Amino acid sequence: MIIFSTHHYLTWDMFFSGILLPFMSAMVFTAIVHPFIVKIAKERDLVDNPDARKLQKKPVPVLGGMAVFWGIVVGAGFTSIFFHSNALFTCIVAMTVMLFIGSGDDMIGVSPIVRLFLEVLVIAFIVYMDGTNMNHFHGLFGIEKLPVYVSLPLTAIAGCGIINSINMIDGVDGLSSGFCVMACLVFGTFFMLAFDGTMSVMSCLAAGALIPFFVHNVFGKKSKMFIGDGGSTMMGMLMVIFCLHIIDNDSMVAESFTNMGVVAFCLSVLSVPVFDTLRVMTGRIAKGISPFKADKSHLHHLFIEMGFSHIGTSVAVITLDFINIMIWLFVYYVLEWGPTKQFAIVVLVGLLNTCGFYYIVRRLNPEHKAYRCLQAVAKVSHQETWKWWLFVRKYVDKW
Repeated sequence: MIIFSTHHYLTWDMFFSGILLPFMSAMVFTAIVHPFIVKIAKERDLVDNPDARKLQKKPVPVLGGMAVFWGIVVGAGFTSIFFHSNALFTCIVAMTVMLFIGSGDDMIGVSPIVRLFLEVLVIAFIVYMDGTNMNHFHGLFGIEKLPVYVSLPLTAIAGCGIINSINMIDGVDGLSSGFCVMACLVFGTFFMLAFDGTMSVMSCLAAGALIPFFVHNVFGKKSKMFIGDGGSTMMGMLMVIFCLHIIDNDSMVAESFTNMGVVAFCLSVLSVPVFDTLRVMTGRIAKGISPFKADKSHLHHLFIEMGFSHIGTSVAVITLDFINIMIWLFVYYVLEWGPTKQFAIVVLVGLLNTCGFYYIVRRLNPEHKAYRCLQAVAKVSHQETWKWWLFVRKYVDKW
């Protein structure tokens, strides 16, 4: 039973069981389990050690994904008392497998080829179980339904791209978790407005579970954890599931919003991770090195080099992404442009926000007025020694 499907307006029962309950329960359960997982990670030496490429100075526990996963799963179980949908089972299974794969990479290392192969298998599982895939362009370039021999490879390629783009932005405190909170809230809003109860519940579970982790990751010292490859790939898979449900032929979102460019919408929400990852991988290939070889060429590294704090970098990157979402919403809702024009604008803004911004700033003279303005903003972003920050840290570490 999907409780939203029989209504055309938001009732209190729908709000409670489909939005408030999953959000609050996941948040509470993550907050409860977080300190226990920190303790286990430290006792078992499951930490991310600093090196020349990484930005932290001390070993940091790397099991944050476990805490987020616990909040989502237990929150889903608690919510199921009031809400039931088979699609939640598919989400949980897919996230479990991705958490296992990513955690394995954190602990013993997994080759990129093996990871890609396993990611494709999990995506295939979702397509088979939910019957959703990227099989409809909903008017983009005048294209409607796609043949199976096009839609299935497209789903696999796009899905792996999304998973790895979310994984690759996990470079500074609060970035991947903060970004995914924003993405879940944006996707969840449209799922709710389209009365897609299952995906609305899932987005609320994920957003709620991520918030306590985000707080500890940003403000904590003793309680700090990284989300790790396990958590970032798990959240990347969830973003894939959201996109499949939005772009699918039977998408409730596409049916609810006339002339909406659903491909453009999904791309706008994921624009900075996707375009930054494409830029980084293209640059690595051009240099004759593996596109999966880690380096310091991501957008967040640029902000760090300019002097931004971790939280300042996260806010800056997430803001760039949010700008693209707002521009998409403006051209869709206010200008009423069609799906193809929406897509063109999203791609243009995405390229400017990532490739354009990165290469322009890289070529600026440090004495240039624009660069000095950015450095001035960077100085303001450093709040770590301020009284309010230390006050929050004190109570977060006691939490």
